[in-house]
Amino acid sequence: MSVVLVVNSGSSSFKYQLIEMTGERVLASGIVERIGEPIGRAKHKVMAPGGQNAVTMVDATTTREVPIPDHRAGFAVMLEAFEAQGPSLTDNAPTAVGHRVVHGGARFFEPTLITPLVEINIDELAALAPLHNPGALQGIRAARDAFPALPHVAVFDTAFHQTLPPAAYTYAIDREVAEAYRLRKYGFHGTSHKYVSEAAAAFLERPNSELRQIIFHLGNGASAAAVAGGESIDTSMGFTPLAGLVMGTRSGDIDPAVVFQLARRADMTIGEIDSLLNKQSGVLGLAGVGDMRDLMDRVDEGDAAAQLAYDVYIHRLRAYLGSYIVQLGGIDVISFTAGVGENDPAIRAATVETLGFLGVEIDPERNGKRGGGIRVISTDTSRATVLVVPTNEELEIARQALVVAEES
Repeated sequence: MSVVLVVNSGSSSFKYQLIEMTGERVLASGIVERIGEPIGRAKHKVMAPGGQNAVTMVDATTTREVPIPDHRAGFAVMLEAFEAQGPSLTDNAPTAVGHRVVHGGARFFEPTLITPLVEINIDELAALAPLHNPGALQGIRAARDAFPALPHVAVFDTAFHQTLPPAAYTYAIDREVAEAYRLRKYGFHGTSHKYVSEAAAAFLERPNSELRQIIFHLGNGASAAAVAGGESIDTSMGFTPLAGLVMGTRSGDIDPAVVFQLARRADMTIGEIDSLLNKQSGVLGLAGVGDMRDLMDRVDEGDAAAQLAYDVYIHRLRAYLGSYIVQLGGIDVISFTAGVGENDPAIRAATVETLGFLGVEIDPERNGKRGGGIRVISTDTSRATVLVVPTNEELEIARQALVVAEES
């Protein structure tokens, strides 16, 4: 039996899942947070089978509040939870540890066995992802201390988009400046886009190599990807996750001159502008709420600001949808995933509403139904299939980590 421990580490917390790979079943999951604060918190959940390839949580959730000064201490707390609550890491010994790393730059285009040199590269790439890579590296080092005999594998959010052609990833700025500071589109959410594109192809029983797909990963962070033959050819996020779609608190695309105007006329510092565009913009900036459920409640109540925020959100989705259909030369599959994409039928319907001229149609009854798995929400006569595909980034990381571990 192969078991993979998946770790998603940030600067002050990390999440984990223990996955049995034969049935692709989650055995346990948890989060260790408030690392470095006077009192940290750790939550551990033991899972039980709930049917084929499914899980249901049993009454086996424990929460501890103890000092957790650093990530190494956090892993010690995690190991104590496994020992006390199960499942046994002796009976379910991990084959490998898979780590989510946000930024691999142009250096890492596939899952990579972590060596001291790889750690150095992840550290050096922190210049491109200062909020994410340092925390991932802390988690990697703590995990390697906790599991020194296991292969540790880095799975990069940017890797799936390394197939972008130069025309898609190149910014039209001075070439020497761009090269000196590595300014180009990298794209993010790649692990999710890869998982969804492959899951959609498998569900439709069609070769991924033959499909033209557009994927909308819509959560608090949001991105779109155009996937041709299983490879990403364009994506909405760019040098950072700020670009592209309107998000919960991020602006998405704006004229770069807005930054100059804010600096010159509003006397805002770079830090203040950074905070404005990343943390105080998007749906929150337009409507005063960052959660799409709250936004939709306000739209239903007739709130004008909320309606405008919704309209801007949909306008941007349609703009990328149309652009990517042209880039792909047509469309076979449109998939919606992540929190908003999987749970908001109104946003799904509005996004593809104007594609009637291409013969793409949503079935209102199918779209309105809720379900736990992949489902078709287009009509039987639609010229492209529209799907809801629940994403599973942890499983994708586990799959990729296991392949590398077995080859190493």
